[in-house]
Amino acid sequence: MMHGPAAGQADPTSAAHRETGGVLGHALAWVNRAILLAAALALIAACGILSYSVAVRSLFHSATYWQDEAAVFLLVGATFLTAAFVQSQRGHIGIEAFTGLLPPLVNRIRLLLVDIASLAFCAFFAWKSWTLTHEAWVDGQVSNSIWSPPLAIPYALMAAGMTLLCLQIALQIAQALKNWNRS
Repeated sequence: MMHGPAAGQADPTSAAHRETGGVLGHALAWVNRAILLAAALALIAACGILSYSVAVRSLFHSATYWQDEAAVFLLVGATFLTAAFVQSQRGHIGIEAFTGLLPPLVNRIRLLLVDIASLAFCAFFAWKSWTLTHEAWVDGQVSNSIWSPPLAIPYALMAAGMTLLCLQIALQIAQALKNWNRS
């Protein structure tokens, strides 16, 4: 089941809820929409590249060197960079078995604790991704294929996506705490 708002909690997709994010919320929403468009184009490009690869291999019996890795890089970018948008919609999968059973206050606490734990995990993941990116860049690491693209590319895509996800979760935690103080 999708992780949505608990009873008594504002719908995170509503215009009124998005407006309370302030300048950072608006900027992140704009970045998420731009990335969503770029990710859609990346998925279309990955499909085209893989289709081309299959056609070239089967029709011309020609080896393909760059197609698989290029498609994987596009898919990694699309996956990680859109994670913040998915989080802004509360679209990540969550366990909702307790939502109907818990009182609204306990549910708000549960959601806040889940967001804090998610932020801690994602912050660690982002930090490790940035260190991998730096190491790959400094050491000039490349993939083991004949094409040998720099590994800093997928690592940077992961790092940027996880950093945006951390910003989105932190914004949601700040908003939850702000709403908590109002009620």
